[in-house]
Amino acid sequence: MRVYLILALLVVFSSCVKNKKGQVVEIAAPTNAKVFEVVEVVQANSYSYLKVKENFSERWVAVTKQEFAVGDVYYYDSALEMRDFISKDLDRTFDVVYFVNAISKTPLNQMPQNAMGAGAPAHSGKVETKEKSTVTLEKGDKEITIAQVFANRKDYSSKEFEIRGVVVKVNKQVMGKNWIHIQDGTNDAGNFDLTVTTQGEAEVGDEVTFKGKLTLNKDFGAGYSYEVIMEDAVLASTKAVSTQL
Repeated sequence: MRVYLILALLVVFSSCVKNKKGQVVEIAAPTNAKVFEVVEVVQANSYSYLKVKENFSERWVAVTKQEFAVGDVYYYDSALEMRDFISKDLDRTFDVVYFVNAISKTPLNQMPQNAMGAGAPAHSGKVETKEKSTVTLEKGDKEITIAQVFANRKDYSSKEFEIRGVVVKVNKQVMGKNWIHIQDGTNDAGNFDLTVTTQGEAEVGDEVTFKGKLTLNKDFGAGYSYEVIMEDAVLASTKAVSTQL
């Protein structure tokens, strides 16, 4: 009987979390549920870095910047581990940090479609960027368009080329790189936005030229996957333009 009593107490204890606010939070989720408690918050320009307690140990996670409070409890689905990650915003290197795909204050099976997420990659998985009708670039006969890149992706995965476009979105220093989306007003079967990773820096509205090769069907994990992406590209030129995006 004593053994059964101890087991029953362990089941009750494992289903509850007492946070730093003194609140007991019941975790109505399976034993493999992923849940953490916030113990420290560090805000950067684009991300919130959280020291969290999970399974009786502490670690750092990163999510899209938002308000957090010490003692809050969150559920999440998956995380991408990054070692020796450098945050230029914080001038700090994390030995290990986990980029969390999506978080919620309720168990994931109750999480609404617009639950809070991170990325990032990336990145909360692949970022869907809208086509900008204001972006139009006149290109020479020998210049490659974004539509041509998508239409002939296999060719451009095996050779280096240059592509010119207008920056429509920037995510800085995610996984140690800048993630830049460019468009040029062309479209191939709904593909009009090219994602580029680079150490170069550009801002939304800049006209840029990148040099590199395509990577096809790239999966970074944690939901970050791209059918077409230009990785580790060199920023060959950049200039500010007046396009309103």
